[in-house]
Amino acid sequence: DSRGGWKFAFGKKGGEAGEFKYPLGIDISDQGKVFIADTGNHRIQVFDLKGNFLYMFKVGSGPGEKPSDPVDVLASRLKGYVYVSDNDNHKIKVYNQKGIFQFEWGKFGEERGEFRYPGMLADNEFNQIFVVDVLNTRVQKFDPFGKFITDIGAWGVLPGKLFRPKGVAIDKKNRVFVSDSYMGLVQVFTDLGGFLGVVCGNSEKRRFITPVGLYAGKTDDRLHIVEMKGNKISVLKMLE
Repeated sequence: DSRGGWKFAFGKKGGEAGEFKYPLGIDISDQGKVFIADTGNHRIQVFDLKGNFLYMFKVGSGPGEKPSDPVDVLASRLKGYVYVSDNDNHKIKVYNQKGIFQFEWGKFGEERGEFRYPGMLADNEFNQIFVVDVLNTRVQKFDPFGKFITDIGAWGVLPGKLFRPKGVAIDKKNRVFVSDSYMGLVQVFTDLGGFLGVVCGNSEKRRFITPVGLYAGKTDDRLHIVEMKGNKISVLKMLE
C-alpha cells in the first residue's frame, strides 16, 4: 500500500503466461492495465490491478538485430501508445495496447536521437517522452513520435552532471528527477535541461544506496526511490 504495507504478489520464474524471466520495467495505464517488461522472455505482459494475467505480446527484432531486450515500458495517454526501450538494439519501439507494432526510432551512437543502451522511460503531461541514455550519460527528451527536443545532463561528477544515470521521473511541476546509481544521488532539472539542484535532507545531499527506478506522484508530493543494493524503496516528501 502507499505506506509500504505488503498486499499481494504474482508471477513466478518461467516462460509461460504470467511467468517471468528477469522482469524489469512496469507501468500502469489510465485504464488500470499493468504493463511489465518481461526482459528475459523478450515480451511485454499485461495484467489487471489484482495481478490476473490478461495477455502478452512479443517485442520483435528486425533484420540484423539482437533478440529484443525490453527493459522498460511506458503506457501513454496519447493514442494508447506503449513505448518500450529495447536496450540491446538501442531503440525505442512503440506498440498499441493490443501489441501491434506502430513505429520506432533510434540506433547505436552518441548523436541526438541515438542511444547507447536506453533504459528507463517517463512522460509528462504533454505526452513527451524522456529516455535514460545510460552510457551516453544523459536523458533525452522527445516528442511522442520520436522527434528530438533536448538533452538533459552530460558526463561528469559535478552537480548537474551524470556518471551512471538509471531512473527518471517527472513530477507535477514538470521537474525532471534523475537517479545516478554510481554517485548515489538524485538530481533535479527543468524539462529543458537546466540544473535545479540535488535531492537533500536536512540541508545536506541525500545519499542513496545504488538508486535506480524513480516514481514521482502526480497527485501528491512524494518521490519514490528504488535503492537496488539497499534492497528497499525510500519515500521522500518534496517540500518545494
